[in-house]
Amino acid sequence: MDSPSAQFQHLKQKWTARHNELEHAIHTKHASALDTLKHVPQNLLVGALAGILTFAFSPPVSFAQLSPPHENKITVEHTRESLVKELSSLLPAEVQPLNADQDSQIGSLLSVYFKMPVWAVLGGFQLNRTYGYIGAEQHLTRYPGDTMDTHFATPEDAATGASGMAPGRGAWGYFAESGGALTQRDIDREKYYIAVQTFLAPGWDENNNELYKFFKFRKMLIVNPDNGHAMVVVIGDAGPSPHTGKHLGGSPEVMKYLERYDGAQKGPVLYYFIDDPEDKIPLGPITIAS
Repeated sequence: MDSPSAQFQHLKQKWTARHNELEHAIHTKHASALDTLKHVPQNLLVGALAGILTFAFSPPVSFAQLSPPHENKITVEHTRESLVKELSSLLPAEVQPLNADQDSQIGSLLSVYFKMPVWAVLGGFQLNRTYGYIGAEQHLTRYPGDTMDTHFATPEDAATGASGMAPGRGAWGYFAESGGALTQRDIDREKYYIAVQTFLAPGWDENNNELYKFFKFRKMLIVNPDNGHAMVVVIGDAGPSPHTGKHLGGSPEVMKYLERYDGAQKGPVLYYFIDDPEDKIPLGPITIAS
């Protein structure tokens, strides 16, 4: 399996190739103009080149809309709508495991949109898939004695109480370390958790102890490709069973925000590792970075 470094080199090569294609296209289309620019004084050259690039890559605009040459930039507007459109062109027609090239392209796309390092493979580890059907999970006990009566801090949180609480703990035990005092991090981890099929991950049977440690509360980016809604979550439980026809589960809060309300309706989602060794990226809903 490719390391993050190998994936980076792959992306770098693809970007370089694309850059060369664009450069060739510009020289082909504007050869005469570029030849003329050889004789233009240097103080006017920057403005001329900016104009060529603007007309080569931008939609038609009126002269009143044009900015001074030194302010011309090639920009791409990132919105939920544009993310949905780009994902639809990359995802297969059927919900199925993605190949390495698809994972590389989608991981790169999500990294750009959300401005965080997103990977299908991290530290040599990966899940059995990155694209699958999600189903609804229940709340999990965060510490010994946690109940539905003690679980919610606000009326808004309590609105998800209809899902109930699972009879046992998550795959990694209580969220509060050693059953101690509950912290905000513990609260957020349970609130924004997903259950994934760690037991189907490559290498699980041969090295389940190391993979168990790696997956515990591992941060992931989960995205609904149909509406662009995304969250930073943690792996808080293992499951569901393959016979359910689902590939992962989400807490009531995750399902609500992603608009995958009914677990019986197998809605597809993307889920990728986030490389955040210093634990700086907060959990919860995340908006597209402008």
